Amino acid sequence: QLQFVESGGGSVQPGGSLRLSCTPSGFSMDYYSMGWWRQAPGKEHEGVSCISNSHGGTYYTDSVKGRFTISRDNAKNTLYLQMDSLKPEDSGVYYCAVVSRACNERMAAFGSWGQGTQVTVAS
Repeated sequence: QLQFVESGGGSVQPGGSLRLSCTPSGFSMDYYSMGWWRQAPGKEHEGVSCISNSHGGTYYTDSVKGRFTISRDNAKNTLYLQMDSLKPEDSGVYYCAVVSRACNERMAAFGSWGQGTQVTVAS
């Protein structure tokens, strides 16, 4: 079972920044496309961003383009999500996971969700 440890969430004011990290537990993410999803209260999981394992291509959902940056450090076996110019609508629990098929607007997670990390953007 693929498991991950997400960290870096917190409470910030609108316009603030956070950097999320995700480390796989017990396996290397080298061979996988990886992604971030988020879930706001009462809503479904939403694909936020993903990064390909092969060519490093990325995808961002429209609402975060220009504000979020996904990256990966395979040497450290860690996935990141730099979030700038945060808005209240970015609030939610953020999860990382392996992308089951293509890294694009239809990004789907493989396996079950971990604990996630809470992001709260409020004045």
